Amino acid sequence: MDFKQYVRDVENFPKQGVGFKDITPLLKDAEAFAAASKALLEFIGNEKVDVVVGMESRGFFYGPVLALELGAGFVPVRKVGKLPHQKISHTYDLEYGSDTLEIHADAINPGDRVVVHDDVLATGGTAKATCKLIEALGGVVIQCNFLLELTALHGASKLVGYKVNSLMRF
Repeated sequence: MDFKQYVRDVENFPKQGVGFKDITPLLKDAEAFAAASKALLEFIGNEKVDVVVGMESRGFFYGPVLALELGAGFVPVRKVGKLPHQKISHTYDLEYGSDTLEIHADAINPGDRVVVHDDVLATGGTAKATCKLIEALGGVVIQCNFLLELTALHGASKLVGYKVNSLMRF
């Protein structure tokens, strides 16, 4: 399936000069949504996975679906102030500024095998920060999966040492 036909370009969002890849047409189409879920699962193959971690907010679309299919738990990584329990945080750079992510301090057990999922790999800052959070809690990142990758931003170069998969590249 040509997944790219379901991705809409939105210029100057979230700010002037930024081109946004809108995946809501993909999510709306039941056949494309299911096919993308299956393709993302194929990246994981027969790996044993304890937890899928998805980052706010677009990692929440496919992350729980993958976790359910894998028989794994799902853990959200959120922006500051969104998690109610004891947490750890990591600040990182993104393509249009900086941000901080948090994870519950008890979300990952030492030795947990973790798949990191986000729908977009841009500069790699969000994914790298998430990997750092997982590893700080003793988890093992077995791969980082993305629905789409913006190759001109070289985000994969920040994830050297991790297995990186992207369903689409722009």
